[in-house]
Amino acid sequence: MKPPKVRPGDTIALIAPAGPVPADLVDKALPVLHGWGVEVRVGACVRATPEGYLSAPDAERAAEFTQAWLDPGVTCVLAARGGYGAQRMLDLIDWAALRAAGPKVLAGSSDITALHRAVNVHWGLETLFSPMPASVLFDAVAAEHLRLSLFEPESVRTIASPTSSPLVPGTATGTLIGGNLALLAAGLGTPEQGSAAGAIVLLEDVTESPYRIDRMLTQLLRSGWFDGVQGVVLGSWASCGDPGVIRDLLLERLGPLGVPMVWDFGFGHVPASPTIPLGARATLDADAGTITLLP
Repeated sequence: MKPPKVRPGDTIALIAPAGPVPADLVDKALPVLHGWGVEVRVGACVRATPEGYLSAPDAERAAEFTQAWLDPGVTCVLAARGGYGAQRMLDLIDWAALRAAGPKVLAGSSDITALHRAVNVHWGLETLFSPMPASVLFDAVAAEHLRLSLFEPESVRTIASPTSSPLVPGTATGTLIGGNLALLAAGLGTPEQGSAAGAIVLLEDVTESPYRIDRMLTQLLRSGWFDGVQGVVLGSWASCGDPGVIRDLLLERLGPLGVPMVWDFGFGHVPASPTIPLGARATLDADAGTITLLP
């Protein structure tokens, strides 16, 4: 199920389902969002006094997300930033009620991986793994690709990466899933996790040591989560150590899957990150460094 397009005059709900949101970055981003010709409704948790490493208590963050989704005037629910905390609110959400309210666009990345998996698994609704406004990485290139993905998705049917290189050559077709590696590993055993069968998996992370990346990959592999995977797209590994070491580790652990795999596709915790629709059917060409979305 595809979400609706965003159109001029629509309302975007800016929410904070995870960590505290820097006020200066919100203030910097709001003129960019308003420049798209939309109304922006800033959620209470975005401006709340932080609760340690959370933007607000779990119940308040869940209520903010729920209210935004149930509001018939809201077309897009956009996470202001990641951090930590999205998975803590999943059991506080009435997923049946939100599904009955109809589809909307959910956009965000990093910790928002937990919400993407929940919406993808519970409803079969496509979501957008995207840069977030209250981030120093929300540059002009990232903002424009998000805008096109919201307003003109037909114009970004092919996502190309000039930095990518094939670790395992070839092409594969499947459903795009995944996101942040730590959140995927943490979701094992929960109702929202699903599996990678028939999928092209996106993976990225930030500030994780190589041994921790190894441990998370090993956990996903041993659990059978990767069984039936069709391809792997590797994004950024910012502040995770020597990129060569990370590259070799990922090839060692995931290469035996025997599916096309591309390195450094340029999404995640890096500038100019593209927006990628999770839940969409696509073809990965590891040699060309492209993801082509299918009708």
